[in-house]
Amino acid sequence: MEEIKNVSIEGGSLGAKFIDPEKVIESLEILPGMSVAEFGCGTGFFVFPVSKKVSESGRVYALDILKEKLEAIESQAKINGMSNIIVKRANLEAVGGSKLEENSIDWVFMVNMLFQNKQKDLIIAEAKRVLKPKGKMLIIEWNGNDSSFGPARDIKLSKEELLALGEDSQMAFIKDIEISDFHYGLIFAK
Repeated sequence: MEEIKNVSIEGGSLGAKFIDPEKVIESLEILPGMSVAEFGCGTGFFVFPVSKKVSESGRVYALDILKEKLEAIESQAKINGMSNIIVKRANLEAVGGSKLEENSIDWVFMVNMLFQNKQKDLIIAEAKRVLKPKGKMLIIEWNGNDSSFGPARDIKLSKEELLALGEDSQMAFIKDIEISDFHYGLIFAK
């Protein structure tokens, strides 16, 4: 049974399910020794739990354009002795912008980041470029069900739009996965 996290709102209690990175990662086929890249990693919400999952024999690439976010991840990784996390400043809207080798990554994660970018097709193309044959991509985005939480409805990326982007980039849609009351997740394969 899934754990529901309660959020207090003005003295009341509203049961709402938010993103639980550990549960999401456990639901995926991620094994020790794998290489995972998180595009637009922010402060590492998924980076740290993935680092544990792939173990010291694996690698996690934390990619973001914001230097201060990467510095925070690097600092936290050092404090926690997580030597398998590699931070890289990256412009993911540029061809080759991840600076990762072609066909080198088992999984690419994009969590709440595509809606913020204009050149979504280039970001997905970059993910495809770095994925190994049969490598997978997890994209988590805000659903459009509730405009009171998250970004404005008009900038959210619908499932249909994301499926079309995947199809345009010749990525195979595998499945959607339950993420939270406010997000959806889609898995694609190269």
